[in-house]
Amino acid sequence: MTNVWFLSLKKKKFLKECDYDKSAQCACDTERRMNGHVKSMHFQQFMEPATTLLSLLLLMAVYSTRTVAASRNQQCWNSLQQTLKQTRLIHKESVDLIKTYKDSQGDMSEFFCKVSMNDVPDSNISGMEPSERIMSIYTHLQVFFPHLKRVYEQQTDLQSSTSPLLAELTRVSSRSRYLAALLNSFYQSLFPNLPLPEPAGWPTSLPPPQNIFQQKVYGCVVLKTYKNFLSNVSKELRSLKSKVCRI
Repeated sequence: MTNVWFLSLKKKKFLKECDYDKSAQCACDTERRMNGHVKSMHFQQFMEPATTLLSLLLLMAVYSTRTVAASRNQQCWNSLQQTLKQTRLIHKESVDLIKTYKDSQGDMSEFFCKVSMNDVPDSNISGMEPSERIMSIYTHLQVFFPHLKRVYEQQTDLQSSTSPLLAELTRVSSRSRYLAALLNSFYQSLFPNLPLPEPAGWPTSLPPPQNIFQQKVYGCVVLKTYKNFLSNVSKELRSLKSKVCRI
């Protein structure tokens, strides 16, 4: 340690003498250049590890961001696929349900399903943005539930307790509520800051009391419209793949 201090002091003395001795100016300049070169080398030696560490941290940050994004996209894809699968299943069962319904209504069943009614939800999906389209699907499902329940209650009075129609109505209604739960979860994962409206606040436009003929017409129109709605939902979910899940 003493030797280092002595050499440093000697170097400072030498450089000071250079300012007064012009004959030693060349040697002084050389000494100064060497001194600056040594300082530059020390600075480079210090910066190289710091630069390497910074580059490594940046690479880790980029990799972490991409990993998180890939994980979210995969979750989005899985949730969408599950929702689409459930929709297709209910749509298939709704086709069978309409056939069972017609078989249980007597000779005029085909006529019942051709009559139009105003008190039935439409099958169209509204909205421009993906969030609005998914919300429209969800709210339409919630609006259909009271009508499916009304059809079940009416057919309970018209059919025997062992009728396959009642069992199919129950199954489709149950699966539809599960579909609503899947849609809710899918929507919340994509748009956590845009809450879905609560069903309790929606108006329910059920028809007034009906005679038997009106009940049979109403039931078929509800089921047929619901089938068309499920078909539209399947198409909509397929189109959403490239819009909300980047895989």
